[in-house]
Amino acid sequence: MSASDTRHRLVYTARLPEPIERELHERYDAIRIERADLARLDAGIEALVVMPSTPLRVTAIQSLPASIRIIASYSVGTDHIDLAAAAARGLPVTNTPDVLTDATADIAMLLILSACRQASRAERELRAGRWRGLSMADVPGIDLAGRSLGIFGFGRIGQATARRARAFGMRIVYHGPQRKPDAERALEARFEPDRKAFLQTIDVLSLHAPATAATRHFIDRETLALLRKGSVVVNTARGPLVDDAALIEALRSRHLHAAGLDVYDGEPAVNPGYLELDNVTLLPHIGSATIETRVAMGERVLANLAAYFAGQPLPNEVRLPGAPRTPE
Repeated sequence: MSASDTRHRLVYTARLPEPIERELHERYDAIRIERADLARLDAGIEALVVMPSTPLRVTAIQSLPASIRIIASYSVGTDHIDLAAAAARGLPVTNTPDVLTDATADIAMLLILSACRQASRAERELRAGRWRGLSMADVPGIDLAGRSLGIFGFGRIGQATARRARAFGMRIVYHGPQRKPDAERALEARFEPDRKAFLQTIDVLSLHAPATAATRHFIDRETLALLRKGSVVVNTARGPLVDDAALIEALRSRHLHAAGLDVYDGEPAVNPGYLELDNVTLLPHIGSATIETRVAMGERVLANLAAYFAGQPLPNEVRLPGAPRTPE
C-alpha cells in the first residue's frame, strides 16, 4: 500500500488561506467541495472541515457517512453545528478560539466609528457625485469622547473592544451573566447586572455574546425602546442576537442614530430592509478577515485534526455543558 493510500481522507467546504490549504493537501487526502455536496459525501471520508456558512443541523449530521469521525470548524462560534446531534453520533467537534480577538475587536471599533460618524453614508454620497464641497449641515455624526459604550458579552473580544474604545475617551459599562472584577479594574469598566438599567444608561451598544437560546433576539423592540433616542447599535457577534424587523424599524424611524453590522441572521442572506437605509454600515462578516488571523485559525484546525488522528487530547473540543471529553 502506498503512502498516499494510508493518508486520512477529509473534505473542506470553502477556499482557505493558501498556506493552510497547501498543508491540508500535504498531510491528508483532502478535497474541497461545495456546501450542497455534503449530502453526497463518499464513504471513507473521515473528517469534515466546515465554515460558519456551512450549517450542520440534525438531518445533515445524521446523513453524514458512518466513516466521518470528527468535525473541525474553522471558527470560534459553533452555532452552525447541532452539537447534540454530533454528540449523539459520537462525533467530536472542534473550533479555533483565542486567535481572532484583536481582528474582531478592530472591526467592532470600525463599525462604532462608522456608525457614529455616518462614514458609510458619507462615502456613498461622494461616490454618487452628490458632494458639493464642505457644508456645516451635511452628514452630521456624533462624538465618541465622553459617551458610554455598553458591551453585552464581556469576554475576550468584548474586553478588547473596550480597550480600543477607552482610547477614544468612551466610558465602559458591561452586562452579562458574570461579573469580572479584574477586567473592570483594568478597563475602568462598570458592571450593570440589571438589563433594563444597562440599556437605559448607554449611548452605544456593542454585541459580543454567543448565539444561544437565551441571547436570541436580545435586540428586539423592547430592548430598542429602552435605548436612548439617538443611540447606536453594533453587532460583530452573531446575527440571531438581533431581531432584524425591530432594528430596521428603529433605524427607519431615527430612534437610533445608526447601526453597524458584520453578521446577519440567515447569512449570507441579508434582510433587504437594511439595504434601503442610509444610517447603517453593512459588512460581509469580515471580523476575522486578516491574513494573520485566518492563517492562525487554520493552524488551530490543523492542530485539532493532528491530535485526533494521533489519538491525543483535542486542543479545542467544543462540548455540550456537562458532556465528557471524547474518549482517547
